[in-house]
Amino acid sequence: MECGRVGIDLVPFGRVREMTGRDNGAALARMLSEEERELSRTAGGPDIAGIAGRLAAKEAVFKLFRVPGQTLPWLGIEILKGDGGWPVVRLSGRAAELARNAGFEHIDVSIAHDDPCAVAVAYCAGTPKADTGRPASA
Repeated sequence: MECGRVGIDLVPFGRVREMTGRDNGAALARMLSEEERELSRTAGGPDIAGIAGRLAAKEAVFKLFRVPGQTLPWLGIEILKGDGGWPVVRLSGRAAELARNAGFEHIDVSIAHDDPCAVAVAYCAGTPKADTGRPASA
């Protein structure tokens, strides 16, 4: 039976401002690919709302995998722009492996932002395998 899962996350703009202001954005370089960082640059500096939306989308996608105790593969989940300007998900490395292991065929995201935060929802289509994130019943 085909069905899906939903993940959601919220990122405050203030957290992104802190990350862009310290260590010359080194934390963001560990979280956003070069292509994502390029998409998040504006003539006036970093696109705080855009960065917050990308980070929220990455977290929302990771929540779909339901893999407790594992770290988020930040650079393996990219939130890019499709031809129409909407966000698209590109997976690589461990993130792509997690998606395959979960039985996902496609992941969509939607992002909204309004000061003071961004929110993202991720949806996976396919036939998700058994949920390994829940405790087994006795």
